[in-house]
Amino acid sequence: MTATANSAVLSEWVKSTFTAAGYTRDVYRRGSGPGVIIVHEIPGVTPKVTSFANDVVAAGFTVLMPSLVGKPGREVSTGYLAKSALQLCVAREFTHWALNQTSPIIGWLRALARELHDELGGNGVGAIGMCFSGGFALAMMGEEAVVAPVLSQPSLPLSVGGAARAADLNLSPADAAVVAQRAAAGCQVLALRFTEDKLVGTRFQTLRELLGDAFIAVEIPSNAKNDHSVLTEQRHEPSVQRVLQFLRDRLVGVG
Repeated sequence: MTATANSAVLSEWVKSTFTAAGYTRDVYRRGSGPGVIIVHEIPGVTPKVTSFANDVVAAGFTVLMPSLVGKPGREVSTGYLAKSALQLCVAREFTHWALNQTSPIIGWLRALARELHDELGGNGVGAIGMCFSGGFALAMMGEEAVVAPVLSQPSLPLSVGGAARAADLNLSPADAAVVAQRAAAGCQVLALRFTEDKLVGTRFQTLRELLGDAFIAVEIPSNAKNDHSVLTEQRHEPSVQRVLQFLRDRLVGVG
């Protein structure tokens, strides 16, 4: 069952529901061409997240945006950020603090990627995560259809409370082994962050150690203390274009 999204921000997107791995979530879809799944940051599918997703559509891709927390289309505000963060913290589908664990929602996201690839075919699908979902794109590599993972400011588990947590990738040992194998076989991973973003912790070093030459790091000098959202709220245009080129290279195979 599908229906057009009510929000004006999402008026050109089609909303449906997808059920897998014990979860049911709304998914917004737009575009044509190879598939890309964009997983929003806190507080949700905001206008700036949608604007970035529209750019991916305009670049020639079919984009799916799952809604995991928050109210799609709503503007960012301090209260909305706090409410969505609380929703995230109490939801069992996300691993916030524990080390060496994969968030349960990853099974749902992998199934979504598999279904999209089965429908569209081609080289595979892209996966873009940001902030709390930044590492989700890495974990989605457990599904072989995901061939273009993009990690923007990966921030889970929350890095408060010690060096181990700041370095953790939100992956179980088994999933980390699969990710390493896929990287060794040629699946590149693009990751982006502002250099002074404390929420990212030391994960880029962990990614270098896990992925080796398959790791592509984009590290942008911070201009302000609140620089965090590379593709949305503090949008860095060269990085947006780098993501689009990465998707073209991996999913289309042309420059």
